[in-house]
Amino acid sequence: MSTSSATRPVLVAVGNPDRAEQLVRTAGDLARASDSPVKIASVVVKSHDSPFSVYSDETIIDQYAGNSRELLDRAIAVAPDDVTVDDAQVVSHSVSEGILAAVEQTNARALVVGWQARGSRTDAVLGSTIDRLIERAPCDLYVERIGHEANGVDSILVPVAGGPHVRPAVRVAAAIAARNDATVHLASVVDRETDSTAAGEYIDQARDALEDATGPPVRSESATYAGNDVATELLAVAADHDIIVFGATRQGALQRRLVGTIPRTVTRQTDKTVILARDGDAVGGSVLTQIRQLLTPS
Repeated sequence: MSTSSATRPVLVAVGNPDRAEQLVRTAGDLARASDSPVKIASVVVKSHDSPFSVYSDETIIDQYAGNSRELLDRAIAVAPDDVTVDDAQVVSHSVSEGILAAVEQTNARALVVGWQARGSRTDAVLGSTIDRLIERAPCDLYVERIGHEANGVDSILVPVAGGPHVRPAVRVAAAIAARNDATVHLASVVDRETDSTAAGEYIDQARDALEDATGPPVRSESATYAGNDVATELLAVAADHDIIVFGATRQGALQRRLVGTIPRTVTRQTDKTVILARDGDAVGGSVLTQIRQLLTPS
């Protein structure tokens, strides 16, 4: 059943009680900024060959989903006190299908999930579940690297290079900044393929998106940087910030550069909190191809 626009929740999918607080906190920030509730979802997987497959979903939840209920209770316990929090247990044949069903049932305005970096090559770069959500989730999607949490937040770095994904990137940066009384730093790099005029336009677009973001106004600053290697330049800039928020960029060669090797290099070489933002209107395999490059081992 869909909910009205005013009450569309920020959905957060949790699967590990030790990591729930990190994701629930980000979801709470987004919900607070948009005056929305938080819905915490846990998926109970009912495989096709499971003896439980003959039971109804209600029976499975009631009698065989104790771990899922415990996980939700622990996630609710660490949720922010100043946002409305609800939970849902979803029975599905896979985690991804269960999360997608929860997105549809709640008409979620945004989805927050976590990913853990992998050390070996795999076709499912962020994990098959995350890959499927990137392809199909019909809402803004925020993928936060698990296990790398900022110890206090004073400044949030948002590298920008144009494109629709700047909006959700700036939105989550503003939401986190509002809770922490932090500053959003918009950064664009001038190199051999990006001149100062284009870099300035990217900054202007991001600044406009920041002004349009829901929630209280936050402090912001912006700068363009010059260097022959964009990743090296961003790594140097990132040293002065606590969180890095990447969004996909515009089409073409610039997209391949900034969505591929540059975020991948920065993510691998920093211990900062990293969030990947994908716009809800940009659903499809091309987006997965872009974000897939982030963690593909070279």
